[in-house]
Amino acid sequence: MLRRMGICCVFFLLCMWSGVCTSDQIDYTPAEFYDKLHSGKMMFIYFEQQVSPTISLFLAELEKSAGALQDYGVLVGKVSCKKELAPSYCSEERHRHTAFLFRGGREFLSFNLDTVFDVSSIVSEVLFAILRDEVKYVHTDADLLAMERSAKGKKDIVLGYVHSLGTRDHRSLMEMAYVYGSKYQFVLITGGPVLKQLEANESSLLSGVWFLHCRGHMTPVTSERCPSTRMRTTLSTLNLHAFLQLMEAPLVSDVYVDPSSVPPPQSPYQLTPQVFLFSHPATEHLDRNVASELAWRLRGLAVLLLVHRESPAVKSPDEYNAAYRLPAKSSEVKYLTLHSLDGVLELLTDKEEEEQEEDEEENEEGLRFERLDDEIAAAVFENRNNQPDTDSIAQLTSDNFHVEVAQSSLTVAFFYLKWDAVSMAFLSSFIQVAERLADSEVDDVQMGVVDCGDWTDLCAAQPGRDVPFQPITAFPSVLLFRPQQPAQQYRGMLGSEALHRFIMMSRPDSPLLLSTREEASSFLQEVPHSELVGYRLDRILGLFRTQTEPGLSVFIEAAKSLRGEVLSALLTGEPAEKWAAAHAVHLPAVLTFPSWRGHARPSALPVSSSVKQLLAHISAALIHPVPELTVENLPAFLSLGKALLLLFVGEEEDEFGRRQSQALVEELEGVTSERYLACWLHLGRTPAGVSVLGSYLGSMPPLPALVLTRLPTGDEVYQYPPNAPIEASSVLRWLQKVEDGTESPAGKLGEGNWPPAFEFYDFLKVMDVQEPDSTEQKTPADGEEVEEEEVNVEEHLVEEQLADDRPDVDPEFHSEL
Repeated sequence: MLRRMGICCVFFLLCMWSGVCTSDQIDYTPAEFYDKLHSGKMMFIYFEQQVSPTISLFLAELEKSAGALQDYGVLVGKVSCKKELAPSYCSEERHRHTAFLFRGGREFLSFNLDTVFDVSSIVSEVLFAILRDEVKYVHTDADLLAMERSAKGKKDIVLGYVHSLGTRDHRSLMEMAYVYGSKYQFVLITGGPVLKQLEANESSLLSGVWFLHCRGHMTPVTSERCPSTRMRTTLSTLNLHAFLQLMEAPLVSDVYVDPSSVPPPQSPYQLTPQVFLFSHPATEHLDRNVASELAWRLRGLAVLLLVHRESPAVKSPDEYNAAYRLPAKSSEVKYLTLHSLDGVLELLTDKEEEEQEEDEEENEEGLRFERLDDEIAAAVFENRNNQPDTDSIAQLTSDNFHVEVAQSSLTVAFFYLKWDAVSMAFLSSFIQVAERLADSEVDDVQMGVVDCGDWTDLCAAQPGRDVPFQPITAFPSVLLFRPQQPAQQYRGMLGSEALHRFIMMSRPDSPLLLSTREEASSFLQEVPHSELVGYRLDRILGLFRTQTEPGLSVFIEAAKSLRGEVLSALLTGEPAEKWAAAHAVHLPAVLTFPSWRGHARPSALPVSSSVKQLLAHISAALIHPVPELTVENLPAFLSLGKALLLLFVGEEEDEFGRRQSQALVEELEGVTSERYLACWLHLGRTPAGVSVLGSYLGSMPPLPALVLTRLPTGDEVYQYPPNAPIEASSVLRWLQKVEDGTESPAGKLGEGNWPPAFEFYDFLKVMDVQEPDSTEQKTPADGEEVEEEEVNVEEHLVEEQLADDRPDVDPEFHSEL
């Protein structure tokens, strides 16, 4: 047991300080599961049958927990039931929402997925189950008193209070119980009369730990209760470890030198104040009693040292009878003359309250960083010591920028700031794209980065630099450069997959100049590069009789603006006339070939007089009549300004379910209106839709569900009757009732006001302070950079998936969709 304590202590400290705890693959076949089960390993296993959105979120957390639990000797795994059944576990429907703990080759305990929904809850519940004989759970003060009586002279008690089981605080307590369980008696409470006995306010206390001194010889034998010391820092694994070590420190330590010569406390007491009391030879016995009494009152707050003046090394003036040294401030010792012990308590209590206020502010700020709005910043901060290596990509500077751009047919440049969280998060994705292009032998694309903190003159695009782009005012920014051409800005999602697709689709000319009908057929049917196989590729083809025909220049400009998003080509002259005649198309024309339509007849668009008008026609022609709503296309659909007639469908279990969902989508094609955009959302491919739907209606309705939301005239949400068949004619009648005001709303969107996460993020307020008179024009000083913060709409939908992994959502909270 002592060996287990030593190993686990080292593990905890390394994991907490380095953040490099990892796990192996957790997928097992039934045969592999039974093989490990018969070996006697302790196992936490989930048997995967049908994966719903909620279960998919649990599986992601299960994989994360594998690294934490493996160091406690617990093997975490997932057994797939799709190909081979595990008897008793793969065949019962009720096991879909249950995970199992196996011990000694047999089932030990089962957990409903509602209780093991993230890493902290998984680790805490599993350790709590393992330590069920070592960690006692008490409900009443009488139970605690009986435990104190039995522990007197044997073991000290560590009493922990957590607001609820499965939390991060509960996990920290269980982790330390695993390490120190043989040394202390751990007791767990979740509120009730025990807190009243400890004189703690349950309404304001989130968690707490008390050390009950039941073993030591200093425990008063006349009292039924063991003296208690409360841990004054926030509950965490490292703080609790330091607190328990402090409880093992001597009550009073003797020193024979000046307090200034005593070294500051070493780990794990480095954050603990030191209090010095001076002792005279004639009153040494009385001084020690006073020191012991004060030490008990300072237990957990400071360490007490008794300085013996009879030592020649003690030079402190006799006018002082006490001294103290505070941690983390300086090593300076301050001397004072005390007339009562309460003076020391008041001094340290005041200091402690100041530090607690600072800690509360830091904790409040830390909690804010845990909000979803700051999830990227928190992730970057946690991985600040594991920054990606940029040696594999070009380092673009003011000195080599023009040379590097001129040497490559396509240069993709990433402009970033090292202190910007989003920049550093996206940098890893950018490097992944560079490595993927190198592996697929794409040699005509150069990937480069520009650190705008170092090369401010280049990023500011100051006069005289002769750079083909405007000043960079938003970070991160990605620009595509070609020799002798203006820069092209990437405006897609900040992810490796979206950026890779954009780069690959930007490589061909836009428009691609065709000279024969065969080339036109090849353009419409073939994929330009194997890396684009599997992507949905929209295409447009311009047909013109001559190079000087009106509208040709408009088409060329539109094609250039669509580069990276749509493949475009141009066919002119006699080949264009023959192609048009074969397909019954009148010249001039712009043909659109949406990826969702397959090889059906293309849509012919009129040649517009303006680029903006032609782009609007192309965009409308490429949209599916009833498109699937995803994270990627959400901003484009919201920009249309239409209300969303949104169909939610669940993950289908078989081919029949898929055909049924497809039939519903096709039925909505009959609901055409300029006011509504009929679309659908697949909860299997977009699990964030679970929380979105729940926020609309206050709870999860049966699927499929049809709702009307994002009305331009109001924030009401309407639900199509759940028991009514979803047919175009019925839906149209229902929409008419909504327009007439005879249909009652099923919910209401929350306010659209999104305040900054905390005050120093209120950039508008800062700007108002800096520029009180908006009528005065301010000219930036030399070298001054202007930053803009862009809100990525699609990121918020992803964040909802991480924020809420359960279908039951607070009806007062609504997503921004």
